Amino acid sequence: MASANKVHASQAIAGLKAGVPVVVDKPMGRTLKETKEIVDFSKQVNVPVTTYFNRKWDSDALTIKKIIKEGILGNIFRLDSRFERYRPELSPESWRENQTAIEGGGNLLDLQPHLVSTALDWFGPANLITASVRSLRGGSDDDVTLVLEHTSGVDSYLSVSSINAAPGPRIRITGDKGSLVINEIDPQEPLLKSGKFPKNGQWPESTKSEAFLHLGDKVISYPSIDGNYSLFYIQVKQALSGGAWPVTTDEALSVAEIIDKAREISFR
Repeated sequence: MASANKVHASQAIAGLKAGVPVVVDKPMGRTLKETKEIVDFSKQVNVPVTTYFNRKWDSDALTIKKIIKEGILGNIFRLDSRFERYRPELSPESWRENQTAIEGGGNLLDLQPHLVSTALDWFGPANLITASVRSLRGGSDDDVTLVLEHTSGVDSYLSVSSINAAPGPRIRITGDKGSLVINEIDPQEPLLKSGKFPKNGQWPESTKSEAFLHLGDKVISYPSIDGNYSLFYIQVKQALSGGAWPVTTDEALSVAEIIDKAREISFR
């Protein structure tokens, strides 16, 4: 089980100090400063570190990289990406819902790193244009919206909410020739919670999210790709033998910088 956000830095540095390559759950650090401390120490002792932006290996993420490469949507100019659900009552047992941001709680640190990391992966570097970070249930921040402007020309609207009774589609990507809509997240997380695991790097059953191509009044099914978190760990194994790391420290720093700025400029 992943450790709480408040001990990511201390545990990562302890592992690096022992000479052990480290995978840190997201976010790598609670702040940009804490993330830099981990990355700098990794360089100092020449022991690698990466972070678990596992949503890059969801079905939706892999499918999106496919459709971008194919160019079917034409000139893509907008991404809407969401993790929205309806939990009107705080869970007294959840540190994420009750700890302060300084302690590591809240959706800005819990789920927005997934949305930011995938948006940057798909559309490249971005500046944070606006942010709303607020608490509606009296605990840690539980309703967070960020807007990114990518240098590629795409605008990303990223929404995380624990108290949205009418959640929008998981993802909508829009270009001047059409939109791709994916309504639900793939089943990997429920499968893991049920005690099932990939075998030899592959899930024994489908892990696809249904995807639909919208062309005005015409809606057609688009062939999606199976999600597979094993690909992250396969790449970690390859990286230990000299290959590329699945998530670079530059990626972790870029996400941390946007998260920090969101708190600074939030108009809530």
